[in-house]
Amino acid sequence: MAKAAAKTNVLRLLDLAGIDYVEREYDISDGLIDARSIAVKTGLPCDQCFKTLVAVNPAKEHFVFVVPATGELDLKKAARVTDSKSIAMIPQKELLPTTGYVHGGCSPVGMKKQFPTFIEESAQLFDEIGISGGRVGLNVRIHPEKLAALIGAHFADLVKMPTGK
Repeated sequence: MAKAAAKTNVLRLLDLAGIDYVEREYDISDGLIDARSIAVKTGLPCDQCFKTLVAVNPAKEHFVFVVPATGELDLKKAARVTDSKSIAMIPQKELLPTTGYVHGGCSPVGMKKQFPTFIEESAQLFDEIGISGGRVGLNVRIHPEKLAALIGAHFADLVKMPTGK
């Protein structure tokens, strides 16, 4: 009999809060762990599969942004919603010490510290969105409003509008 995988902090916190979710394991042997690839692997449309990005402002305040696989974080919009002069993505080497998560397994739930978090407003169009389950190879489907309530997140316009190329 196969041993069940250990629950991640994300799953434990969702269970503790009584929030319904669906786990989706996906294969990582091909090295493709970007949000678009995860969407394909888990059978979720790309605009419903969200990635978690961590940024910092000049005052060294950290912020978390949850945006769809199809979107790119607009740093000007991010600065505006955080009342920051500017904002930049944190270097990848700082992700683990800052959040407790590795690249490809970063979730807005269960970070070492709960940073101010913003979710792209398009998430509200769906009954469920996919977010990282707290480790590479695990995605969790969750209702966006319940996610926001759990982590104290705000919905905002965060992504760049596509250009007509």
